Amino acid sequence: MTRALFIVDVQNDFTEHGALAVEGGDAVAVAITSYLAAHATDYDLIVASRDWHDGEGDNGGHFSAEPDYVDSWPVHCVAGTPGADYDPGLDTSAVTHHVTKGQGKPAYSLFEGVTDAGETVADLLTAHGVVDVDVTGIATDHCVRASALDAIAHGRRVRILTDLIAGVAPAPSEAALAELAHAGAELASSTDTADGRDR
Repeated sequence: MTRALFIVDVQNDFTEHGALAVEGGDAVAVAITSYLAAHATDYDLIVASRDWHDGEGDNGGHFSAEPDYVDSWPVHCVAGTPGADYDPGLDTSAVTHHVTKGQGKPAYSLFEGVTDAGETVADLLTAHGVVDVDVTGIATDHCVRASALDAIAHGRRVRILTDLIAGVAPAPSEAALAELAHAGAELASSTDTADGRDR
C-alpha cells in the first residue's frame, strides 16, 4: 500500500498571533514536526499546502473589509508575506511536495492547489499509486475538512489524525469530524500509527 500524508495550511496567519489565529495552531505545528521525526519514512508522499492569495483585489470575494467568516475573511496568507510562511514550529524538511492554492480565488481544499511544477495533488496521488491518505493541519472545520472530503471523493482511504489538527471553533470542528466519519474517514490518534496502518 502506498501512503500519503497531507499537512494542510500550517501557516503563520492560521496559528497564534496570525490574521486568522486558530487556538492550538502552534502546538499542532510542533506536534506534526515530532510526528514526522518518527514517521516520515512511513509515507511515499508528504504534501504540505499553503494558502497563497494575491495581494491585489479581493481574491474572488474571499477577502472582505466586513467578513462573514463563512465565505469571506480578513486579508490573510498573501503570497510572499510572513503570514503565508509555514509556522516556525513546523519542520518541512521531510515534505516531498509543496502546494499553493487560492491565487486570486477562494480555495479551501489542498486539491485546489498546485506544486511549483504545476502538478495537482490528484495527479500526484495517481502517479504514485497512493491508496491511503492521512490528514493533519489547520483548520479542522475548513481546509482540513475540504481536503479530506476531496481525498475521499478521489477514491482514497482517509484517516484524520485528530491530535494533529486544530479548528476555529469547537462546535463546527466536531460537526466536521462527524461529517468526515460519515463520509468514510477514520478518526484516529497519531499514536495509533505505531504499529502500521491496520484497519
